[in-house]
Amino acid sequence: MPTSGKTASSRARLVRFAPVGIVVLGLALGYALGLQDYLSLGYLAEQRQSLRAMVDANRVWSAAVFVGVYILAVAFSFPAASVLTIFGGFLFGWLLGGALVAVAATVGASILFLATRSAFGSFLRQRVDGKVKSLAEGFRKNAFGYLFVIRLAPVFPFFVVNIAAALFDISLGRFVAATFFGILPGTFAYAYLGQGVDSVLVAARAAGREAHLSDLVTPQITLAFFALAIVALIPTIVRQVRQRGSDV
Repeated sequence: MPTSGKTASSRARLVRFAPVGIVVLGLALGYALGLQDYLSLGYLAEQRQSLRAMVDANRVWSAAVFVGVYILAVAFSFPAASVLTIFGGFLFGWLLGGALVAVAATVGASILFLATRSAFGSFLRQRVDGKVKSLAEGFRKNAFGYLFVIRLAPVFPFFVVNIAAALFDISLGRFVAATFFGILPGTFAYAYLGQGVDSVLVAARAAGREAHLSDLVTPQITLAFFALAIVALIPTIVRQVRQRGSDV
């Protein structure tokens, strides 16, 4: 009986941590295969004509492949979201490219969120107390507002937010909604930049260097994201102040 109990416990632990293990292995395999070399503006500069020809030849199939690659990149925490969004705008135009990215990024983020929650979802509830527990409870109650603001202003890497959200006992529905609507402004902005990236790639190549995101993302765009985040945060702040006032 004790042996069967240990076996069941081991199986349960394996099932619990298997999704995270797959994510880690997938990320390691991606780097081992050198996928980071393909998910770069340098690769886009070299292959832009052939990639465009591929999309023109079969737009539906190309869009499906793009969405699949984006989902895998996000689910495996591969740091290529910004570059892939620019790819999407370049290949499909800002409107279709932005829409494809919004859906793919949300699906990929949700997969990583569920994998992390499966392994570590009860960590904070079981092991923290005091101010940290209060912070976690406050984050959980206002999950949509906080996540929405964080998504609007990409201060933290996309994959970090996906993982952190899973530790605060947030429902999948709130996570999906806050992620999808929160990334829309940035997604379409980057896709729009991608639509005109050809001239930037040509100029960088003529100068004998590789193009970087800094060539596309201006300080004004970054400030605009922060401004959006501040505006989105106002209702949450007002709600918190009112709640504290009613508690006094």
